[in-house]
Amino acid sequence: EASLADAAAKRYGMPESAAVTKGHRASGRDLEHVQLRHPFYDRTVPVIVGEHVTTDAGTGAVHTAPGHGQEDFAVGQQYGLDVLNPGGGNGVFLPGTELFAGQHIFKANDAIIEELDGRGVLLAREKLEHSYPHCWRHKTPVAFRTTPQWFIAMDQAGLRKHALAAIHKTRWIPGWGEERIAGMIENRPDWCISRQRTWGVPIALFARKSDGMPHPDSAKLLHEVADLIERDGVEAWYALDPASLIGGDAEHYDKVTDILDVWFDSGVTHAGVLDARAEFVREPHEPKRVMYLEGSDQHRGWFHSSLLTSTAMSGHAPYTEVLTHGFTVDAQGRKMSKSLGNVVSPQKVVSTLGADVLRLWVASTDYANEMSVSDEILKRVADSYRRIRNTARFLFGNLAGFDPSRDLVPVDQMLLLDRWALAQAVRVMQLARRVYGAEAGRDGESGPDSYRYQALVQELMRFCTVDMGAAYLDMTKDRLYTLRRDAPARRSAQSAMYWTLEILVRAMAPVLAFTSEELWAHMPARRHESVLFATWAELDALVPHASLAGERDEALFALLDATRTEVARVLETMRNDGAIGSSLDAEVELHLDDALHAQLAPYGDELRYYFITSSFVVRRAATAPADALPIAPLGHAMSLVARASAHAKCVRCWHHVADVGDDDGHPELCGRCVSNVAGPGEQRRWF
Repeated sequence: EASLADAAAKRYGMPESAAVTKGHRASGRDLEHVQLRHPFYDRTVPVIVGEHVTTDAGTGAVHTAPGHGQEDFAVGQQYGLDVLNPGGGNGVFLPGTELFAGQHIFKANDAIIEELDGRGVLLAREKLEHSYPHCWRHKTPVAFRTTPQWFIAMDQAGLRKHALAAIHKTRWIPGWGEERIAGMIENRPDWCISRQRTWGVPIALFARKSDGMPHPDSAKLLHEVADLIERDGVEAWYALDPASLIGGDAEHYDKVTDILDVWFDSGVTHAGVLDARAEFVREPHEPKRVMYLEGSDQHRGWFHSSLLTSTAMSGHAPYTEVLTHGFTVDAQGRKMSKSLGNVVSPQKVVSTLGADVLRLWVASTDYANEMSVSDEILKRVADSYRRIRNTARFLFGNLAGFDPSRDLVPVDQMLLLDRWALAQAVRVMQLARRVYGAEAGRDGESGPDSYRYQALVQELMRFCTVDMGAAYLDMTKDRLYTLRRDAPARRSAQSAMYWTLEILVRAMAPVLAFTSEELWAHMPARRHESVLFATWAELDALVPHASLAGERDEALFALLDATRTEVARVLETMRNDGAIGSSLDAEVELHLDDALHAQLAPYGDELRYYFITSSFVVRRAATAPADALPIAPLGHAMSLVARASAHAKCVRCWHHVADVGDDDGHPELCGRCVSNVAGPGEQRRWF
């Protein structure tokens, strides 16, 4: 190569001007097939041309060893060169290798240089450092050597085509897994299934010495060897005398010493497990639904080899679904490493935060991508766990004395607020059933929400934090704490809480396993020893969904919730200004247009329990005073007036009402508390 001529001349001690003499130029193609004498063996070698030699160093001409390199092998095949393979599998030159037999291939470098120097054919020597292939696992140098191998052809019998068809019949979770493995199958070469190792599953074949072809009775012999290994173990193959199986032909055959690629081992587990064990065999009319679950690297590993072996053996994929997950990284997205000190030990998390917090982190993470974890992330997960647990504790705390067999209120007789709250719990239940696969179709296929654990955890958190913690639990305290013990309105709230717990404990069980068992142990009238025996069907029979809040009621509560947010903002300002201490110190008037007034007016005085104020009245917009504050929940034009109540405070319910002290026997109680303590008790209809 002319561009390297001056550097080569300097290296060889030649005048640079003499490096390329005018009139003595030739292209590589002009030198093709010119015969050269080997520097120390009695043989000639041809000049060949190839595209794999770079021109950044050296001379542009290199030695070629077809037996020891992929590019060299390919160009050697192109030129019909013999594949010499003097290096043994132990890294030592084979017996019969002239001059260097028995020497390690790396240690022989100095001996080869001395041989060249002694023959007077060495122009120059110097030490170089260059990149060299290393084993990714052991970090040691790798020497390539050409050996006979066994292959599975991808196209000869249509394996590639059938595998691609099977991919498109499989559900891949996440969906990008389908495109990824399809691209690998489309572009992969034939599968080399042999490895030269001293351990592993043997390739139990006998190869003819003359041409390497398998014995004509190989299929029969394989079955005989399989029976032998099943009886005596894998060592029986290595101890086997070929003559005991193939008789007088044994002298013409070699027993193959290669082992199978380990991916072939794992790739046939479907045959060794699913097809071989009675407990996994289903009736012909019952579809066999099989999921393979592993990390995203298995598209080129286990998923890949299982697909090829099953397709070749049975014409279909071994699985109906494949779910892949990412790998755990730290908060900065870095791989876990002891050297970086960023490893989060599961044992430490379990010992400090508990196993359920670790399980909740797994379920709340988007496993389709890399999953970040750190002490700070786990702390936030622990906070979420406490919200769920505290919600359950509050519900349990208000079921004291509640016997479902005696006190349970039918859903269609519950107060509207309780039916709405239970409807939100049922939404959680329905999502949980879809996520856990309980809503699979008749063909056994899972639905679009299956395995979306992150979505379920988010819905659980929303339900516990928003529907329960920020709304329902506060709104029902008055009923639970002030009504008579057996008041229908109180039993209505307890019934909703009981069913909510029945739903929550089932929805939580696969994730918060220990907490769910703890909760289950305190469930009133539990029907099973463990929550794991509880079913969704039990709830289907007892909670008629049609009786819960419908679309009209959902629209009502959406309007009330948005209005409550606006009212709370005004009351918070009053609290900051010192005008009131809590929302029960306030009275609120809401001025509405005729349509909204007609919608909310029927709920009358009970609206105060929803807004948790001592008084809440709705009036027509025409009556709004000049100082009314305009608000627009969900785009509806309204105005409100909020003021501190001038009435005395009932010491029992903490409401400010005009009739506090009207009963001489109870001078500090309001009228409804007197009724709840000494009379027939108040009646609630809505809230």
